Amino acid sequence: MTQATSRRRFLKTAGVASAGAIAAPAIVGAAETFNWRCQSMWSAAELTYKVFEEFCANLTKATNGRLVIEPFAAGSVTGVFETLDAVSAGLLQAHSSWPGYFSGKDAGLAVLSDFVFGYDNPFQADAWYHYRGGLDLLRDAYKQYNVYPIGVSWWGVESLVSKKELNTLADFKGVSIRSPQGMTAEIFTKLGANIVVLPGGEVFSALDKGVVDAADWGTVSMNERMGFSSVAPHPTKIFHSMPAQEFSVNMDAWNALPDDLKALVATATREWTIEQVQRVAVDDIRVTKELAAKGITVNVWSGDRMKALRDLAQVTWAEWSQKTPLAKAAYDSHLGWLKELGQVA
Repeated sequence: MTQATSRRRFLKTAGVASAGAIAAPAIVGAAETFNWRCQSMWSAAELTYKVFEEFCANLTKATNGRLVIEPFAAGSVTGVFETLDAVSAGLLQAHSSWPGYFSGKDAGLAVLSDFVFGYDNPFQADAWYHYRGGLDLLRDAYKQYNVYPIGVSWWGVESLVSKKELNTLADFKGVSIRSPQGMTAEIFTKLGANIVVLPGGEVFSALDKGVVDAADWGTVSMNERMGFSSVAPHPTKIFHSMPAQEFSVNMDAWNALPDDLKALVATATREWTIEQVQRVAVDDIRVTKELAAKGITVNVWSGDRMKALRDLAQVTWAEWSQKTPLAKAAYDSHLGWLKELGQVA
């Protein structure tokens, strides 16, 4: 065999070997992919829904397409109050919602999800969830539904809008307020207000026609997106409501993920928390300035007025703590953290 022939044979053999080495990973290393359908609590028009869409898209990129989360706006697949059951049954693989929507299953979910009049800012409540046991309580509560809460986020401190100024506790007497049922409504009732329960889409018309005098809906920017200032030009921030928004997944779908994807989802969820809080806060600042230019000032309660409200709220907190074991556990945990923060004595 000549040297030239030997070299040709070596190159041919090496070429086949190299081709095999290149092709092998494509066959052996083909990664399993996962697809989740997730319904949000928000309409497609809300900033919070857009932030959630970005969260889903970013996770797809971060996992190189191994996990694809398809987001749906509120009501697209099932009713807002039915998503926990839908995730439990596997109709949806995930949802992003407010646990208080499901307090008919256990009143403790309302106590867990919004300790009304308790916190001044989302980071106090977020610290309770992540460092004082709140998330563990939610996870334990959802086990019976085969649902795993990965994490929670916030959209900020909600404000009231009203037709007249609300400067004192006495100003609430006789006022008709659109409010969801639960602890907030009970506290407003103790102030002498009349509670009217309405879907969000009917609030503007109810304010405009005088069916209600005030409304509890969202933050300053969310309220303005609904056009409320044109019919109720007195926004009031009384630190009454700071609901948690969970991101939860069907337990079987969660357990099917490999550990590296679980870690990526957990990290991305924590980033989503900060992203949503800050995006809404920036929007609130913008809208507050725009309202000021129109002569509308956001009335922010503090000091003795907030102390008086918290004193009143504590009666309702204690009443709700007696409803279920979960309510008692959440109440005890919240109250302990609020005492550490100096929010209550």
